[in-house]
Amino acid sequence: MSGLAVPEGARARLIGLRLERFALGGAVVGLTILAAILSPAFLTAGNIRDILTQAAPLGMVVLAQALIMLVRGIDLSVASVMASAAVLATAFTTTNDADIPMIFVAVLLGGAVIGGINGWLVTRRNVSPFLATLAMMILLQGVRFAYTQGAPSGLLPSGFRWLGTGQISGVPVNLTVLILLALGLGVMLRFTVLGRSIYIIGGNPRAAELVGLSAQRITLLCYCLGSMLAGIAGLFLVGFVGTVDNWVGRGYELDSIVAAVIGGVSLAGGSGSVMGALLGVLILVLLSNLVVILGLPVEFQLILKGVIIILATGLYARRTRI
Repeated sequence: MSGLAVPEGARARLIGLRLERFALGGAVVGLTILAAILSPAFLTAGNIRDILTQAAPLGMVVLAQALIMLVRGIDLSVASVMASAAVLATAFTTTNDADIPMIFVAVLLGGAVIGGINGWLVTRRNVSPFLATLAMMILLQGVRFAYTQGAPSGLLPSGFRWLGTGQISGVPVNLTVLILLALGLGVMLRFTVLGRSIYIIGGNPRAAELVGLSAQRITLLCYCLGSMLAGIAGLFLVGFVGTVDNWVGRGYELDSIVAAVIGGVSLAGGSGSVMGALLGVLILVLLSNLVVILGLPVEFQLILKGVIIILATGLYARRTRI
């Protein structure tokens, strides 16, 4: 055998990844065809554009969740970070469009602090990711309600409406930003030392430490980046919705996990891709639309998501036993 031959294990993983992407792509195509058969108006350009515009903020927060899941983490605070970003945007600015860059800077800094606290609790204090981020979710909710007294918050600059619903040459602005973020994250994960380190740490943290990688430091960084992405997602979501309240993004903590799991991001860490995560978003959005098209109760969406999480958790438990 040549010294350049690909190891059998690596070849098997590569084949498995390609098959997984093929299956996800096939699921997207199949669900789209089914939706078009049930509702001929589904495939109109306007409807597709509306669906993608609505799905883009979810795609951003799924990128955040996937990044954290790659290092064996989970973040239940992402939706609360989204809502907090929206409230923060109204707390420190006026309705002047010139303030938008300052809003983004403030949200990025706030996200870095929140993610840093989550990461510190997980890596330095050995708190489980579930409990650490659940505590952060509750803390942020309390801070928001204390600040706003439970009422809707102030107004955002009108430019945010364009960020949430506007178009560039027919392509939604928020979708364009999602694509750029996905490309950046994908390049980082696939072609940089940091990206490879993330996969190694997620796959085997102890082995990573033995080869000189700081699992704690890189995991902390992933939590920081995840919260920053969640904050950005919150700004684009509030731009789409058009109003700011304490519950902006509610439910996205579950949706982001479900979409990432559908897209092949492992709850056990070390496995998954940006492309798979985004395909998971499309599948989840298509399933939600099919529920509406079929006239099923909206609660059925929660049932679907719960079943997906149960199946994924069962698979994770089986793998860890093996």
